[in-house]
Amino acid sequence: MHIELIRDRTFMDELLNQLDQNQALANWDWFQRAYQISDTLLIPDSTQLTALDLLKNVSFLPHQINTAEKVINEMNGRAILADEVGLGKTIEAGLIIKEYLTRRLIKKALIIVPASLVNQWQSELYEKFFIKTTIAKKNPDWTLDNIQITSIDLAKRDPHRQIILEQHYDLLLIDEAHKLKNKQTKNYQFAQAISKKYCLLLTATPIQNKLDDLFNLVSLLKPGLLGDQDTFLKTYTQGSKELDQELKKLIQKVMVRHLRQDTQLKTKSRLVENITISFSDEERAFYQELESASIFSNNATKILHLREFCSSREALYMTLNKSELDEAKYLIDQLQQLPHHAKALKLVELIKSINDKCIVFTEYRATQIYLQWLLKEHGISSVPFRGGFKRGKKDWMKQLFKDKAQVLIATEAGGEGINLQFCHHLINYDLPWNPMRIEQRIGRIHRYGQQHDVKIYNFSMADTIEDHVLSLLYNKINLFERVVGDLDQILADLNLNSFDEEITQIMNQSQSIGEIKIKLNNLAEVIQEYQYEGIEDDDDANRESS
Repeated sequence: MHIELIRDRTFMDELLNQLDQNQALANWDWFQRAYQISDTLLIPDSTQLTALDLLKNVSFLPHQINTAEKVINEMNGRAILADEVGLGKTIEAGLIIKEYLTRRLIKKALIIVPASLVNQWQSELYEKFFIKTTIAKKNPDWTLDNIQITSIDLAKRDPHRQIILEQHYDLLLIDEAHKLKNKQTKNYQFAQAISKKYCLLLTATPIQNKLDDLFNLVSLLKPGLLGDQDTFLKTYTQGSKELDQELKKLIQKVMVRHLRQDTQLKTKSRLVENITISFSDEERAFYQELESASIFSNNATKILHLREFCSSREALYMTLNKSELDEAKYLIDQLQQLPHHAKALKLVELIKSINDKCIVFTEYRATQIYLQWLLKEHGISSVPFRGGFKRGKKDWMKQLFKDKAQVLIATEAGGEGINLQFCHHLINYDLPWNPMRIEQRIGRIHRYGQQHDVKIYNFSMADTIEDHVLSLLYNKINLFERVVGDLDQILADLNLNSFDEEITQIMNQSQSIGEIKIKLNNLAEVIQEYQYEGIEDDDDANRESS
């Protein structure tokens, strides 16, 4: 019996044909793809983080490891990291990036952070995780397969914007992501248009109670997870407990949020001291004159001017000087005859008694300049820090504060995101009425790595609107020692706006200072009553379980 063997000559014929025509024998893209697949298969099939063995120098906290594992194993690398301020979101993000690098799943990454934090991100990623990055400056090469750090302001400008949108990134990370909550803005649309495999959004601002913001951020990560926006808003604005739980389960698919009390982080205590200062007789007379002045177009404008005077003569002068009204010019003449501000003199006294490094926060640049001059007059070294400084100057000011100066005087924009754990005294020279901004201030020093108890000093002028806000709200609801996210959750349960929005509404809609005081007092009592009921419910639950 004869069996004829027929060999398939397709491969040989194709090979000989390519040789005859001098064609390429291989495709580099195919080879690279095959190599990546085979390389990935070499990694053990495990949910454990392989990068931990390479990072023996870093003491990770359990919640940080848990976050990285959850993002990688359950969320497919697309997540909102929303831990409370100071719990180490940068550490979590760095661990996730390191793990993906170890598994060779990322090579080209873009990290978008506030301009003031670019150098800080680069140093932390290298010092803690040995991750080399490039800072994008004036003429960056966006086509390189590396990890680049940039600011949104640079990246969104042409020609950078167009080149970035032509790239595909293995990973996109955006810090301070709550600033992208409005999908109508160019920043949001730019972030949405970037081609990316993995995506990390970092924010300490609680967003879970603002449905629009929540929908927009989640849509950046997983479009369609929450359905279409109209249906989503109609469904979840009803506010039933069942729907709230359903929404919470949905959000947990893309968001990881830890509060300080949920972690094993042994943080240092917050020691709060409220310091009430009395005006001099001349200042009190001027304050009352300002309160009854007729130059204000509305009550909100009057409150603004009163707050400015509670800060410094200079802050109020900068506003009054823009007016052409005779009464404004009269007030300026009166203002210029006043002695040094009582609050500023109290600051000098306090800093001398502390005799250690201090951060002073003010709302106004004019006050910042005045305080720096006054401290110098009293032999106290200080450096300014504000949002208008370029990146290099901010780093220089921070280093001068660390090495030489006793005091850093920061405005709100200047204090965003900087880490100053080497200092543990914070003076709120002016108090913002936005609790999240207060938490962000405190978070500059009360954070992972702080070695001392943090001392917070809150200034207010006696018998003024700022004094009333401090005593009624911050003292009654214990804002400086509680979690802002919890406070917003209380208001959400009561079908109210966020704390900041409630305060703004009260200020704008009230016709007099007296009406403002009554409404603030009512808000504080509502929150207190809810807190008391919550404690009783917890006690009842504990008795039933025991």
